[in-house]
Amino acid sequence: MSEEHKQRLHDYLTTSREAVIWKVEGLSEYDARRPLTRTGTNLLGLVRHLSVGEAWYFGRAFDRPFEPHLPWWDDDAADGDDLWVPASEDRQNLVETYRAVIAHADETISSLDLDAPGRVPWWPRPDVTLHAVLVHVLSETSRHAGHADILREQVDGRTGMRADHLNQERHDDRWWADYRSRIEAAARSAAST
Repeated sequence: MSEEHKQRLHDYLTTSREAVIWKVEGLSEYDARRPLTRTGTNLLGLVRHLSVGEAWYFGRAFDRPFEPHLPWWDDDAADGDDLWVPASEDRQNLVETYRAVIAHADETISSLDLDAPGRVPWWPRPDVTLHAVLVHVLSETSRHAGHADILREQVDGRTGMRADHLNQERHDDRWWADYRSRIEAAARSAAST
């Protein structure tokens, strides 16, 4: 596979990462951390989770460990510890850690060929390539960027891939209420047939 192919995947990953980061910007500490789903999904927890994932996949999997060590990936960490942030942990430090993890991952991506071998012990086929890991992390980051988009919309109505691409703000509240009512009416109609 070509460098152009690798760059395209990397560009998509970069866009998704940036979307996740801006979703926590401009929010109160409470709104950045509070659980917004039954399972506790929260914006800052997504940043933490993605930090752990990228540090592992683009670090340890290719024998390029990220430093400093992130304790949330240890075997003795409680289930779900990587998905929320205690009050004692500084939000800005967590975002800076994610940016440092991204820089480390970008070095791995830039320095290795797509067919470079790596190892992910818990995968059914643990012997992997940079290409496989890049596609996996792109998929996971995009998925979580979508989660973050919905969570942010619940908090303050802001949506989109980045702060200057707010596709929902071109309509007023009345337009959105009417639009949502049409969707609700169609759902109710379909349910009654």
